[in-house]
Amino acid sequence: MWNYERRLEYPVNITEPNAMLAQAIISQYGGPDGEMGASMRYLSQRYACPYREVSAVLTDIGTEELAHLEIVATIVHQLTKDLSMEEIEKSGFSNYYVDHTIGIWPQDAGGFPFSAAQFQSTGDIITDLTEDMAAEQKARTTYDNILRLIHDQEVCEPIKFLRAREIVHFQRFGEALRIVQDRLNEKNFYAFNPGFDCSK
Repeated sequence: MWNYERRLEYPVNITEPNAMLAQAIISQYGGPDGEMGASMRYLSQRYACPYREVSAVLTDIGTEELAHLEIVATIVHQLTKDLSMEEIEKSGFSNYYVDHTIGIWPQDAGGFPFSAAQFQSTGDIITDLTEDMAAEQKARTTYDNILRLIHDQEVCEPIKFLRAREIVHFQRFGEALRIVQDRLNEKNFYAFNPGFDCSK
């Protein structure tokens, strides 16, 4: 099913290390609104989706989120790979360094590890798509916050790309939700849940 190209979806070429930026950006790797949670959310939700075209949207976006995870990991790696011990200590990166050296590990900006409890897969397509739209807006907000902290254009450009993709994903999930609602309206879904409340 998967075709992997050995290149990033958007190039990352950072020449100056900056552990403080890395600590903020890593939140989009393993934080509550990050790319890992997004990919796992959508690739899990697709199985219970009753409509093939909507399942395809979940698969497409979930797969792209894996590519975004790769971009974020590359940014963090390039920001930390050439740090001196003095820079590690001054930047507050030493706590991370003790456990992970400069390896990439899924956590948020505050140091809390990634958890599957950060996302939901309910099996109810309206609930899931509504959460997905909110998740894309939360990720966009996180990228907005990161961009307010960054003045290095080598870091800003891939972050801007990722932010723009969150907006596109929000729009695609909105289109998918309209498809679902149009079909469910035919069954008067909002008055009752046909799968549970109708006599057979």
